[in-house]
Amino acid sequence: MEQSKLDKILKDHKDWLNDNPTGKQADLRGADLSDANLRGANLYDANLRGADLRGANLRGADLRWADLTDADLRWANLRYADLRWADLRWSNLSDAYLRYADLLGVNLRWADLTDVIGLKIK
Repeated sequence: MEQSKLDKILKDHKDWLNDNPTGKQADLRGADLSDANLRGANLYDANLRGADLRGANLRGADLRWADLTDADLRWANLRYADLRWADLRWSNLSDAYLRYADLLGVNLRWADLTDVIGLKIK
């Protein structure tokens, strides 16, 4: 996805979160976001179902309540990402970097966690 299009979606999503009538919830279902720079992005309650986020930089991103069902997050940088209550069912997190990520209430059922870096399950 072109950066300009992604920037527009993120701006519209921010407006939606702020109850601006011109805003629109981010719908990135199935989007090719591989290697995208989403560092610090606000994707609270965004739809990323089936998105290709391989190698994406999501460091410090707000992904609370986001739908990441069946997303491909292989090699993604999720360091310091806020994933509280996100839905990651069936997602592929192989070799993803999750150190310091907040995983409170995250749904990881059937997710591939092979060789995840920094994941601490209590």
